[in-house]
Amino acid sequence: AAGGHLSHGAPPNLSGRWFNIVRYGVNPATGLLDYEALERLAEAHRPKLVITGGSAYPRTIDFARIRAAADRVGATFLVDMAHIAGLVAGAAHPSPIPHAHIVSGTTTKTLRGPRGGYLLTDDAELARRLDAAVFPGTQGSIHLNVIAGKAVCFGEALRPDFKIYARQVVANARALAAGLEAGGLRVLTGGTDTHLLLVDVSGAGLTGDQAEKGMERANLTGNKNALPGDPPRPSQWTGVRLGTSAGTTRGLGEGEFDRIGRLLAKLWHSSGADGHPEPAAAAQAADEVAALARRFSTYPWLD
Repeated sequence: AAGGHLSHGAPPNLSGRWFNIVRYGVNPATGLLDYEALERLAEAHRPKLVITGGSAYPRTIDFARIRAAADRVGATFLVDMAHIAGLVAGAAHPSPIPHAHIVSGTTTKTLRGPRGGYLLTDDAELARRLDAAVFPGTQGSIHLNVIAGKAVCFGEALRPDFKIYARQVVANARALAAGLEAGGLRVLTGGTDTHLLLVDVSGAGLTGDQAEKGMERANLTGNKNALPGDPPRPSQWTGVRLGTSAGTTRGLGEGEFDRIGRLLAKLWHSSGADGHPEPAAAAQAADEVAALARRFSTYPWLD
C-alpha cells in the first residue's frame, strides 16, 4: 500500500499466501520510508528475509541502513531493483549490490530489454540454492530468444551513452513533477529521485481511475495507483503513477516533460462531476500529444 510490489507479500499474491509477511511503510507526513519503524519491526519479529524495493516509490532507498537492520537480526537482505535497474546501470541511482545478499530485477522497464528477470548474489551457497529453486524448482525450458535479448540489453547498458539516457530519465521525471505542481497538483514526497512519480489527483476532484481514463482521451498512458492511506478498493484510489523512460528513449527532454505535466494538470482540472475531461480540453491535449509524437517518432528511420 506504500509503494512496494505485489510480489513482496501482498495478500492476493502467492508470496503473501505462503509466507508470514510483516509490512513496513512510509511516514504519513512525508511519504518517505519509515526506517525507524522498519528497525523496530525487525527487532520484534526476527524475520528470515528482509525485502525492499518498490514499484511506486519515487525516492532513493537507504540500502546500507536496511542491511544493518537485517544483520542485527540475522536476516537475509533482498533488494528488488526491477524498476531502477537501468538507473543503477547508468550510474544515475545508488546501487544496492554492495549491500544486499540478493538482488533481483527485470530486464524490462529502465533497462529497456525483453521480458525476463535475473538474480544476483556474491554468495556461492545462495547462488546454488537459487539456481535449484529456478530449475528444476519452478522453471521449465529456457527461451533462447529471450536470452539473446537479455545479452543485447546488458550490452547496451554498458555503453557510455546509456549513462546519458539514465541521467536524462531522472531529469525528465523531475521536470514532469515540476509541471504537475505548476498546474496545481500535489506530487508525493515533493518530487522524485527516479524515473517515476506519484501524483495525487484528488485535488482535481478525481479518483485515479477517472484520471487514468481521462489521460486516454488525450492518447497518454499512466495507471491508477494507491497512495499511502488510500482505501484498499482500487476504485477509490486517488493516485496516478507516471514514468519517463519510454519518452526519454524517444528523445523527449525536460521542456517536453514539463509541458506534459502542465497539460495533464489542465486536462484533469477540466473534468466534470462524471470524471470526464471537458471535450475541448481533451481535444486540445490530444492535438498537443499528436504533435509531440510526430516530432519524437518511435521509429524515425521509417518516417
